[in-house]
Amino acid sequence: MSTFNYEILEAGDKPIKAWTKGVPFDAKAHEQLRNLAALPFVGPWVAVMPDVHVGIGATVGSVIPTRGAIIPAAVGVDIGCGMAAVRTSLHARQLPDDLAPVRSAIERSVPVGSADHRQLPDSIGTRLAASGLEARLERIRARHPKLRPDKVGRQLGTLGGGNHFIELCLDEDDAVWVMLHSGSRGTGNVIGTYFIEQARRALEKRVLGFRVPDRDLAFFLEGEPLFDDYIAAVAWAQDYARHNREAMMERVLRELRRFLPKFRLDTVAVNCHHNYVEREQHHGESLLVTRKGAVSAAEGQLGIIPGSMGTRSYIVRGKGNADSFHSCSHGAGRVMSRGQAKQEITLKQHREATAHVECRKDAGVLDESPAAYKPIEAVMAAQADLVDIVHELRQVLCVKG
Repeated sequence: MSTFNYEILEAGDKPIKAWTKGVPFDAKAHEQLRNLAALPFVGPWVAVMPDVHVGIGATVGSVIPTRGAIIPAAVGVDIGCGMAAVRTSLHARQLPDDLAPVRSAIERSVPVGSADHRQLPDSIGTRLAASGLEARLERIRARHPKLRPDKVGRQLGTLGGGNHFIELCLDEDDAVWVMLHSGSRGTGNVIGTYFIEQARRALEKRVLGFRVPDRDLAFFLEGEPLFDDYIAAVAWAQDYARHNREAMMERVLRELRRFLPKFRLDTVAVNCHHNYVEREQHHGESLLVTRKGAVSAAEGQLGIIPGSMGTRSYIVRGKGNADSFHSCSHGAGRVMSRGQAKQEITLKQHREATAHVECRKDAGVLDESPAAYKPIEAVMAAQADLVDIVHELRQVLCVKG
């Protein structure tokens, strides 16, 4: 008898193990997960994190192991999206009472929204060349000339929009942390969109002995040229996303040094993906593990689980839970679509929920207001056997795209 905290959902002959006790779980997400689990190359089971909600094709908050195949839409178009955080030697008492100038400076230094660099900084060109990203991308484009990621340099070191953010947070000892959330930006979107379409076209030509219930579950099979090309492209986008977070962190820290007393960076730093695929060993076999809105939580591994605007976030240490394929949630998870949130959440509610945070208080971020998300405390309680909480962070400043 398992002592783990998951529930097994009905899904035919293949289990879906869900860490969802005490949190909302939409019926449409149930249906998406059943569709995933029905594919013969998915398994030995699908793991579901407590931040689960409906996605495109694959469910956000799911861990999808596959044998000999890969589903591009399960990884999605925000390839390599993830989190970075670092603890500083600063204390809360060293922060100014008015953080608005600090927020404005960060927003000037790090392009937000759909913006990119008007002029490519020397540091960005150097990073691209030194990392080998330029050369690797050219090899990918040589095989796929219609793949045209034209913003690769101009968006490195930029935030993006949606749920991407930059924050200053305080931990339980009032130490100041810098935390940010972003990914591979427009370039990853172009790569993801291109290969999802290639997979759909390939699906139309396949003769299968099984039904694919959703064209967004189109796949490549190991041994096919497109399988290898996609693996190379998605690995590139994941590396680009990591470099993007590093470049942003450098810019944010530079601005903080202009406004705040001298400080050091602690040895505690995390940089982790939560939209990605890796080949891993689990349960005695080699699997391609796609984490769609989920974080690797191997035993002793540090990760980041952010809340929404105005709520708590967590630095966690993985417990290496084999049933979850060593994974945990990537955040709180939405309970409202963006459209629904903009209709139902008022500016007054948003301002009250974020009163303690220096952040945007306008209608443009209502879809990111705390009420649009599940309670982060319930999400953390549901995955107590996946991670230990190392630090609990509360926001004092938040930059949104």
